[in-house]
Amino acid sequence: MYILNFIIALFFLMLIPNAFAMQKNFSNIDAQIAVEVTVYNSNLGLVKDQRDVKLSVGLQELQFMDVASQIIPTSVSIRSTGRREGFKIIEQNYEYDLISPQRLLNKYVGKDVKLYSKNPYTDKEEIISAKIISNNDGNPVFQIGKDITFGHPGRIVFPEIPENLISKPTLIWLIDNQITGTQRFEVRYLTNGINWRASYVMVLNEKDDMADLSGWVTIDNKSGATYKNARLKLIAGDINRVDEIQPKRDKMPLMALSAEAKTQFAEQEFFEYHIYTLDRTSDLKDNQTKQISLLDVNNISVIKSFIFSGAQYYYRGKYGEIISNQKVPVFIEIQNNKQSNLGIPLPKGIIRVYKYDHDKSLQLIGENTIDHTPKNEKIKIKLGDAFDIIASKKQTEWQKITDKLYEAAFEISIRNHKKEDIVVKVIESIPGDWRMLQSSHEYKKNDAYTISFDVPVAKDKETKLTYRVSMKF
Repeated sequence: MYILNFIIALFFLMLIPNAFAMQKNFSNIDAQIAVEVTVYNSNLGLVKDQRDVKLSVGLQELQFMDVASQIIPTSVSIRSTGRREGFKIIEQNYEYDLISPQRLLNKYVGKDVKLYSKNPYTDKEEIISAKIISNNDGNPVFQIGKDITFGHPGRIVFPEIPENLISKPTLIWLIDNQITGTQRFEVRYLTNGINWRASYVMVLNEKDDMADLSGWVTIDNKSGATYKNARLKLIAGDINRVDEIQPKRDKMPLMALSAEAKTQFAEQEFFEYHIYTLDRTSDLKDNQTKQISLLDVNNISVIKSFIFSGAQYYYRGKYGEIISNQKVPVFIEIQNNKQSNLGIPLPKGIIRVYKYDHDKSLQLIGENTIDHTPKNEKIKIKLGDAFDIIASKKQTEWQKITDKLYEAAFEISIRNHKKEDIVVKVIESIPGDWRMLQSSHEYKKNDAYTISFDVPVAKDKETKLTYRVSMKF
């Protein structure tokens, strides 16, 4: 009897429209209270989106819209910032089966639509009913009455949006809620498609010993979402990431998770990285590139240097003239410390160096990249090759003394065609267990296999550096 009554009750409930329809709650960007975006310089962003949502009591669905289309679904979590008892996540999904002509056609295969076309004789629009029986890459086949046709010249009108198609990427939660009233939720997720990089502009003074430095942050947002009045943070450092293969499905179930320079950025150490927090909120629009001033420092001490480097393989065999008439590279070196009027952590990026010419017009003199540079470390920037400084190198002698012992002699000629005296640093890499036998200039042992000579060259003169070395290998 009990079973019979249950079946009768179930039958009558089925006659009531939407008796089993679950309540759906919708939250879009208009409900957003606050958003924080942390951008990494590895095409990654962390979004924390806070919204107020009013839920009823019981089992229901929450559709959280206006999220990034490049969201990493397995990174999503939601938590209530208020009362947490009586609130439980049952299921979590990410819907990205977005409305498009192709998807609409696919969803309406086997269903009726209307075809609108203009009569060329009456110039009026005519309407006919048709059924889509197939869709081949956007070329639908129709059944009109008993006839089959394709390539209809008119437009297709669909009666409604299919239930499982959405207009924008949406996070959907199945929630068992026992709390009445409005609740504030924070949704956190990672997204690809958002990146930042630093760029710098340096202006040298006339003597090439001081410079002004300005830095800019460029944020490129292609994540598929807009973040209004966002609290913005930047992480400078090399974080480790895992390549995660995402299955291509229209509906993806996820694991439910419980809950001293002039600058606009406050810089702090954070774990093994550095974090830069903008001192105001800012809008990050989708498909927007935004630039924000990072720093502005004047009168930084710099050192211009000319460096000529050799290679190890010249010591392992007989060579004649090794290098002939080669221009010598020019560098700018900065000690990132307070003594140089700097001493702040600098994120990696491109640095472009300028100088005023004789007409007081600013000209680019070189650009390079710098890595993440902590304070009290050296920054070395190669600007190019000096036009008026020429170097040549030749091996003047090479002998095999024993099976493992060798001797070699070299001559490096440096010609200075500039109007002032210069010093060229010559760096040589010597292999094996080596010993200097003779040299025309004093040298410094930088490490086990590297030595350097500071070679003065007077204006319009030539200086020759010679040395002889024995090697055992």
